[in-house]
Amino acid sequence: MKKKIKLGVNIDHIATLRNARNENFPDITTVAEILHKIKVDSITVHLREDRRHIRDNDVEVLKKLNLLPLNLEMAATNEMKKICLKTSPFACCIVPERREELTTEGGLDVKNQMIYLSEYLPDLINSGVKVSLFVDPDLDQIQAAKDLGVYSVELHTGKYANLFKENKFNDELKKIEQAAFFCSKLGLKCHAGHGLNFENVKNISKIQQIVELNVGHFIISNSIYIGLEKTIKKFMEIINHPCH
Repeated sequence: MKKKIKLGVNIDHIATLRNARNENFPDITTVAEILHKIKVDSITVHLREDRRHIRDNDVEVLKKLNLLPLNLEMAATNEMKKICLKTSPFACCIVPERREELTTEGGLDVKNQMIYLSEYLPDLINSGVKVSLFVDPDLDQIQAAKDLGVYSVELHTGKYANLFKENKFNDELKKIEQAAFFCSKLGLKCHAGHGLNFENVKNISKIQQIVELNVGHFIISNSIYIGLEKTIKKFMEIINHPCH
């Protein structure tokens, strides 16, 4: 029987809404308290170079509050490394980042950045932070991640999510299944995320080797309709009972 799938909730767009008025509403600490109450497994925040949503103080406040394990998404820059080492979150996920993108558009090209990452990652790994790399479901990228000694990879499900809308997702789903199995074979923890919702997450949740999902935009957006607690509770029910 498959273990319970953990759910990390990305609260970037709570900060986006707050920043629209440059006030402290909605308050991310109140959101963290709600997530803690309904037993979410972790909080994810992406501290981008341009600080378009999450800000440095948000990371510090959430870490100090310490209600849930904090997962810091970040680009592989020296600035972000310093912040991560200073804050010491539970985990960090290294993601590719371009200023002009609306959201992270694909996985990190680990294979072609091995020299840089082999010099960049050891300080983070040795600090005790659980380091993850956000990658496409590509076996070569996963092997490269393993060679770097990280704790886990997070499989990018964005392409699958887009193809799901057109009912042309089967090939991409198979890639994700094969990638998750390969992670397990290598001894890497396998996470997944991007573009997931109530419907398309069911297939992902059936993959035995995926132990954690990180979801943000859909959860925050759907909360407008039925509320944050109901959305998250429904999501947790679906991912752990995908056949129902």
